[in-house]
Amino acid sequence: MSVTAIAPADVLRQVRRIEVRTRRLVDSRFAGEYRSLFKGQGMEFAEVREYQPGDEVRSIDWNVSARMGKPFVKRYVEERELTVMLAVDLSGSARFGTRARFKHDLAIELAGVLSLAAVRNNDRVGLMLFSDQVEHALPARKSRKHALRLIRDLLSVQPKGRGTSFTVAVDRLMRLLPHRSVVFLASDFIAADVEKPLARLAQRHDVIAVTLEDPAERVLPNVGAARLEDPETGEVVEIDTSHPAVRSAFAQRIAADDEARRKLFGRLGLDEIIVHTEHGYVDALLAFFRARSRRPHGAVRTGPRGAMGDAALAVESRAVPRR
Repeated sequence: MSVTAIAPADVLRQVRRIEVRTRRLVDSRFAGEYRSLFKGQGMEFAEVREYQPGDEVRSIDWNVSARMGKPFVKRYVEERELTVMLAVDLSGSARFGTRARFKHDLAIELAGVLSLAAVRNNDRVGLMLFSDQVEHALPARKSRKHALRLIRDLLSVQPKGRGTSFTVAVDRLMRLLPHRSVVFLASDFIAADVEKPLARLAQRHDVIAVTLEDPAERVLPNVGAARLEDPETGEVVEIDTSHPAVRSAFAQRIAADDEARRKLFGRLGLDEIIVHTEHGYVDALLAFFRARSRRPHGAVRTGPRGAMGDAALAVESRAVPRR
């Protein structure tokens, strides 16, 4: 879906508000964390200089040394330029919330922080919005202006689809990203076609799953007889939310879904950041940056109140409490 050429005044005000709020976070809390976390994609030649005791012998440039009559070594610096892609789920279930914001609003602010952190470090950042179709794609570029355009698009795009297709999303990401990139994939991961497309994406790129949650999806409200509608399919069911068997079945289903997702991410080696409409994203994102920078191996899993351990341990047979 295309975005209007001129954003309405209220959208521009929202962009400005998000920029001010997220820029303050980037400047005060995320500046060093982001830069220290993501390494460059290789090493870039910088210069040759005269050999000094302690230099690696294998770095000697023998051609220059022969011409100069004394040993010289090549010096390399790490390439800092990265491509960061923000892929955000706009399906019906992701545009839901019962607290101060929807899950989609949470993803917008988190994307704002990441986009501003990326351009501040001279990295490219892009955006893809998807449901059961690709709703919008913005190629990765640099500059603050581009980051603000990205935030504007997040606020402006109204999705046509209601369902979720990770196959469609990954197909487009693989075309958008010819080289290894960092992909933040924000979704509630409520979909059937998850494992194969995520495995395909993770083979080429550094994938970080950002799981969006809301309390009403975690604990069934005890309101007696209720009519519930699936936000993606429109299917309506009537249940008695006060019945012990119904409440028990709901809790077991949530625990089983949590465990299945955790095991899946563990098998694929995906990092996971769990963000919650009630607790926000700041603590979880900070904990992720810090936990990942010091991990010896495996994938990092962080939640709304901080570090939650290593996702590589997801093969445990029990569901791990997260609240």
